[in-house]
Amino acid sequence: MTVVDINIHHLPEDLFSNPKILNGFLDSAPRGFGEIARVADLEDGRKQLILEKPAGFQNLNYVDGDYSAEAKLAAMDEAGVDYGIMRVPVWQEWLGLETCREVNDNAHEIVKRSGGRLFATATVPPWGGRENIYELERCVKELGVVGVQLACHYGQIYLDDPVFEPYLKVIEKLDIPVIVHHTPLPVEWRSIIDYTNLRREFGRITDQATAVGRELFSGMFDRMPGLRFVHTMLGGNWFANTALMTPHKSNKKEAIDRLDPTGGEKIQSYLENNIFFDLTHPHSWGKDQVECALKVNGADHYMFGSSFPVFYGWMSQGVDFLKNTVEITDEEREQVLSGNAKRLFRLPI
Repeated sequence: MTVVDINIHHLPEDLFSNPKILNGFLDSAPRGFGEIARVADLEDGRKQLILEKPAGFQNLNYVDGDYSAEAKLAAMDEAGVDYGIMRVPVWQEWLGLETCREVNDNAHEIVKRSGGRLFATATVPPWGGRENIYELERCVKELGVVGVQLACHYGQIYLDDPVFEPYLKVIEKLDIPVIVHHTPLPVEWRSIIDYTNLRREFGRITDQATAVGRELFSGMFDRMPGLRFVHTMLGGNWFANTALMTPHKSNKKEAIDRLDPTGGEKIQSYLENNIFFDLTHPHSWGKDQVECALKVNGADHYMFGSSFPVFYGWMSQGVDFLKNTVEITDEEREQVLSGNAKRLFRLPI
């Protein structure tokens, strides 16, 4: 059975050796908003890029050597993954246009060296300026990307904000899917920073769930019905929220309407046509939870992802889990492991 991993992280291979690229990453993190980016040494002599928010609370660690084409392909061979889609992990919230061009060009080089096994997504600042649009069009028309990536939010605003609409309309016109990756922390983050797992796991889930909810209730998909968003981390457990957050009318006459009782059908249509989910390191979520997610939102809405190289073992563990542990039909298994990715990203495989 063919396996496609839609969540393989990409950073420029010369990130730690090219001062221009490294400074492009370091300088893009908005220190004035508490995002502290720095480089540190590991015990084995390699370097790592660390992001903290606030100072002293690590949220991201990128290690030299983890992001090469060779590292990706070796991990895929070991895990039994046939194809992979690359994305820039988290940092795309801040990167400037010049650095994005370098990132996109290096991703294109990795794609060419992968023997047809790797595909890239475009990293572009999501503001509707002419140069940003040109870079997106270059990635699609010249570099052959299979999608574009966005962060759940940029600074203090999520993707339902009108400021993003000019850029999103171009994406809709180009007819390419969007991978929506979480940011290091949600907009409201102070209550979760004290404990590592709350900060690094629950923070990402909260960010995703908030983003999905805002998109569904904003009406943005009425204005841009051709948009297709793929949210990572199971959309922040959105399968557990689907029924609760789909408005239902009361069977009694109520004194006041405390919830919007009219939008259930629209929310369901958005979930059917506009929102899809990245089944990132599925074994971490648990057998019952994954089976429930596929039942609630449909196996045709989920795609396997590993987040390689956050943990090297996640890719092989995730493949084994979906092949041998989750109790679903063979048709559903094929959809999650490769069929949905082939269809949504129009992969030439």
